[in-house]
Amino acid sequence: MKPLIAAATVALSMMEPALAADATATTAASELQITRARTRGINPGPADWFTGTVKVEMLYTPVGAEHASAGNVTFSPGARTAWHSHPLGQTLVVTAGIGRVQRWGGPLEEIRVGDVVHIPAHVKHWHGAAPDWMEQVSNEQYRAELN
Repeated sequence: MKPLIAAATVALSMMEPALAADATATTAASELQITRARTRGINPGPADWFTGTVKVEMLYTPVGAEHASAGNVTFSPGARTAWHSHPLGQTLVVTAGIGRVQRWGGPLEEIRVGDVVHIPAHVKHWHGAAPDWMEQVSNEQYRAELN
């Protein structure tokens, strides 16, 4: 299988907001937790949640009373989620490529690197990669002299 080309994908960091937690609550561990890059699994997006090729890397899964999670989801061109909503809302951060997002009954919006999209709680929406992309960069183009 060919690796995905950065220009041909859209990567979204998706975060679920946390509910206000009881200030007196204690966590199971008071130690810092560091998960090093390239140590987390990357899994295919489930076919009942996504159309097209999607790769999901969960960056953080909540534990105990926490409600926040974060994931890095990479969509190949044309790949997208099913219509869905989140009880606590969702925030998307575009980290690569060009994507699309739409709320039910709203206009289709293009999103680009650096854009942040906040989707309020219970708002039906979908998001994914733009459907088109350009041709592969040839070896000749890649190795050309810099200007």
